[in-house]
Amino acid sequence: MSKLYTHYFYTDTKDWDDQDDSFVPLQVPNVKPQKLGIPEFLRPTKETKTDMYYHIISEPGETQLLPGAKTKTWGYNQSLLGKTIVFKRGKTIHLTYTNKLPILTTYHLHGLNVPGDVDGGCHTPWYPGQTKTVSFKCDQPASTCWLHAHPCPSTGEQVWKGLACLIVILDKNAEHLPIPKKYGVNDIPLILQDRKFHKDNQWHYMKDYDPDGVQGPTPMINGTLNPYFDVTAQKIRFRILNGANRREWRLHFSDDLPFTQIAGDGSFLPHPVHMTKIMITCAERDEIVVDFGQYKPGDVVKLYCDKTPIVTFRIHQMTPDNSKLPHTLVKLPNPKINNPYVHKIVMSGTDEKVEINGKKFNMQRIDSKQTIGQVEYWVVSNSNKYCSGMIHPYHMHGCQFLVVSRNGHAPYPNEHGFKDTIGVSPGETVKLKVWFTCPGVFMYHCHIIEHEDGGMMAQIKVTDPKNPNQKFHLMDMKTLTDHVAKEKGIKPSQVKMGGMYSYRKMGMKM
Repeated sequence: MSKLYTHYFYTDTKDWDDQDDSFVPLQVPNVKPQKLGIPEFLRPTKETKTDMYYHIISEPGETQLLPGAKTKTWGYNQSLLGKTIVFKRGKTIHLTYTNKLPILTTYHLHGLNVPGDVDGGCHTPWYPGQTKTVSFKCDQPASTCWLHAHPCPSTGEQVWKGLACLIVILDKNAEHLPIPKKYGVNDIPLILQDRKFHKDNQWHYMKDYDPDGVQGPTPMINGTLNPYFDVTAQKIRFRILNGANRREWRLHFSDDLPFTQIAGDGSFLPHPVHMTKIMITCAERDEIVVDFGQYKPGDVVKLYCDKTPIVTFRIHQMTPDNSKLPHTLVKLPNPKINNPYVHKIVMSGTDEKVEINGKKFNMQRIDSKQTIGQVEYWVVSNSNKYCSGMIHPYHMHGCQFLVVSRNGHAPYPNEHGFKDTIGVSPGETVKLKVWFTCPGVFMYHCHIIEHEDGGMMAQIKVTDPKNPNQKFHLMDMKTLTDHVAKEKGIKPSQVKMGGMYSYRKMGMKM
């Protein structure tokens, strides 16, 4: 084995969310252990050699999470979260979305290189009862991405209610790698979220609203409370998604069991990275392989976040696995910079004062421009004070980027693959290499969801040199607010959405 990393790469705890006065520590829920729910695959309505078709439905429901009353939840094709969707590289994907919710929503393909009108940001709403289809060519490496609602400024509330699910991209390279591939047996998703339960086991987002991010003390993994998983394979691949609104997850196993990270947001890592601890910020994905071979039937291994166990692994008789990971997992393109313009992005503030480059998000304002074919540097800084700030997980729609440096030094060892989200510590500057393959208007923002809803977000217009005058429709806040008011049967002035409080407290209009 090559070098074993035994510490979190984010080395100073002053940067972590648990140092914030409003931090909510996790607690083991007072419920009997539940078998870890594994989202089943969403079956295509049709698949050919060249195309895949899916029907995805946003719908309200009720989910039995605690004893007693069921919790009112939202989900995709089910009551909470959603079934895992598979895209195959090289095929054209057709997604028919139906909104059965009582309010408008959007469908953001987080991590997908797709045109702006397919990306699912705030400019492409689906109104209640509406069905529309989008299509695109899937042409990016094998990875774990996700689908979630993104209707600014109520993204936080809709994700909190349950609108999130995994997307798995498959390609020929992944098919030939000697890694676990039996989904549900040795290829296991772990969607990490937290919630707070109120009277009658209900979630009340606005009661818990915090402009620095909504949190709850109860860990919820794949929609399961106090989960256990029966280990029947020696080596297991975990696809970890931080699907929380605000929480960072500092993960480690009991006994400091080592594991190997093989993938990040948008691709496999070029080389495996061996570690005993990993921190994953909001919206990031990490794939790791864990070898349970040192244990015997009847043993128990636990996955912790800080000091709180979040998943229990019960060891059974295991199918042996003597496979070895190759030194090189993938070879990724790394195009040279061909345009000297440098985008400078400064994320600033906490609470209601969050901004990018001194401005709060405006749906009608274009903040940056780039042309397909141009490869440019983006320099992203977090101006929060080192002693009291927060890590801002910076996310870009419509592309995957490469991390060039952190404060002039090499990226962390597990940041050398494609990424679309990266944690930026207070006082830190991260340099990225960015290019786009599809035209459109795309957002970039902090993925503490209440920060993006509250204005730490901007947008870029990406043009195709073959069609430089292409027009893009931009949603406006009045249209959105009027529709929400109509759906709720209230006046526009009575509309309450989380992010609006940040603007109002600052004396601003969205």
